[in-house]
Amino acid sequence: MSTRIKTLNPETTTGKAKDLFNAVQKKLGFIPNLIKVFGNSPATLQTYLSLGELTASGEFTNKYREQLALAIAETNSCNYCLSAHTAIGKMNGLTEEQTEQSRKGFANDNKAQAGLQFAQAVTLNRGQVSTEAISEVKAAGFNDGEILEIVLNVVSNTLTNYVNHIAETEVDFPSVEAGKFTVAQ
Repeated sequence: MSTRIKTLNPETTTGKAKDLFNAVQKKLGFIPNLIKVFGNSPATLQTYLSLGELTASGEFTNKYREQLALAIAETNSCNYCLSAHTAIGKMNGLTEEQTEQSRKGFANDNKAQAGLQFAQAVTLNRGQVSTEAISEVKAAGFNDGEILEIVLNVVSNTLTNYVNHIAETEVDFPSVEAGKFTVAQ
């Protein structure tokens, strides 16, 4: 399932990884291949799951977090995450058009769009964003806490993007490929 990092079999996995797999199975009804890869390091899997809980406890809606995930995954060219977040985004109310727009860094309202483009800038520039970029996202209506929450979403999603790149995780969602769109800059 992964050609470079082992994809664990939940049936034979033991210890902390097995406990975490069981929690994911209970929550999602299945264990995605990404989780099976993360299971090689229970500490990394626990971190990923904790980051998910932390982002969910923030100010952004599930729908907007999915838009951010799509913008970040497109920026990082992560096919696995684009596939997963396209499917999850639909479950959270994103239309096909909104999914494609999010990947490009566009949204139906100026504030959401500014946040997507800021997330892409943070991703592209590894956090080295200009004062102008921060001023623009603030002018669109984001406060300092929300800006940091965008960064949290970048960190969480970049972790999964990078693990998928390194592991070459087999996509177990309807397949979506990066590179179809140019991201806003």
